[in-house]
Amino acid sequence: MASPLIVLTASSTEASEWNHSIWQQMMSAAVPVKLSNTIFNKVSFANESWPDGRAKFVPNGLRMVETLLLREYAEEDVVTCYCDNLEKFIGPETKVLAIHAHNPLGISYATEIYAKLFGENLMPLNAAEFLKIVTHPIIRKYKPKIVVGGPGAWQLEKANRLDEFKIDYLIDGEIERVFNDLFARIMAGDPELPRIIKVPKNMQATVEEIPVVRHRSTFGVVEITRGCGRGCQFCGPATKVGRSFPLDHIIESVKVNAREGADSVLIASEDMFLYEQLPNFQTNVPALEKLFKSIVAVPGIKLIQTSHITMAPVVKDPSIVERLAPLIVPYSHVQHQFSSHPDKRAADPIIGLETGSARLFDTYMKGKAYPYKSHQWRDVILKGMETLNRHNIFPMCTFILGLPGETDEDTKQSLDLLYDLRNAKGTFVPTFFVPLEDTRMQKKPALS
Repeated sequence: MASPLIVLTASSTEASEWNHSIWQQMMSAAVPVKLSNTIFNKVSFANESWPDGRAKFVPNGLRMVETLLLREYAEEDVVTCYCDNLEKFIGPETKVLAIHAHNPLGISYATEIYAKLFGENLMPLNAAEFLKIVTHPIIRKYKPKIVVGGPGAWQLEKANRLDEFKIDYLIDGEIERVFNDLFARIMAGDPELPRIIKVPKNMQATVEEIPVVRHRSTFGVVEITRGCGRGCQFCGPATKVGRSFPLDHIIESVKVNAREGADSVLIASEDMFLYEQLPNFQTNVPALEKLFKSIVAVPGIKLIQTSHITMAPVVKDPSIVERLAPLIVPYSHVQHQFSSHPDKRAADPIIGLETGSARLFDTYMKGKAYPYKSHQWRDVILKGMETLNRHNIFPMCTFILGLPGETDEDTKQSLDLLYDLRNAKGTFVPTFFVPLEDTRMQKKPALS
């Protein structure tokens, strides 16, 4: 039997949806590999495969690559599998191995702070799994071209390690509009194609150009928006214009995941409140109500996980939470002893609080508070948290330490804000500033 022309893979931790826990998956980027078996359940990253060895679920970005390839190639020519099954598929006819890279070298926000709790220079689990893929004996044997993409691919360029890992091409940016042409050139060995391919922002796809994925994604990820436009300087999506996917596109994506066994969906958005937004970042509550009602109407879907929201809309119009919480909280997998829900359910979206300093806020992220001013940020947080908690929304909130120019007084103001939040129901997570690629702060120094 001939081997497929193209094999796609990702690390087990990136693909895992064990216990519906996106937090475990995030922590896997930081925990040193030598301690991973003592911190995590050993079966928590043992992902499921179909009988033929193909992966049941992988990151949504890899599913998108697979979907784009299936426009040009037959299913038997494109296989997506986990690292442990690479030997089943890579063979003499395999031309390309495409790897999804979330945190290949351990330079994410989480890694920079949490890995160092265990000691210096310890390899995070994500990085160890990436190394396991690129050094797999089957790759050395058949030598397919190695193509790497994904949200962490920039780490390999920044560290100048493409030669070390024998990576033929690195792709950085939104790919939907240009991928099929790029891949044809990769397969043909076009000598004029650069090794590092950066997709410019003016080549971002419209939502009409983005297809529905063919197969199930980890956590049943379904994009409802791309981009944001609020302009936070440390964030890539914040510099991109927000785009909302049509409802029929979203629901078809939900159905794809449900047909292949998913009982939950993860709403992927830089800010859920920007879905079908009205002028001046105004939340379109009727559109969100219709969205959530349509999702839970899909047979097989029992749970909904939310991703990011912002605090300012909650304060500007508390009815947003009053109307949406009954459509979100009952479908959350999270249960919390302080929830007033009959089944103790609580939703846990992610909110970037980032700092308690009005000065730093005004410098790096003032659009996050619109229509409020930077000096009102503290009050916005406290009032918003009160409203969310009252409706059983207990968010995960991030703070960034070491923003360029941060003074002792700035840090004190953040600590004061945390103290003011001492009775709030939520999780507060510190991270060190990392100058991420494709942001306005990519050339700023990281905290040493």
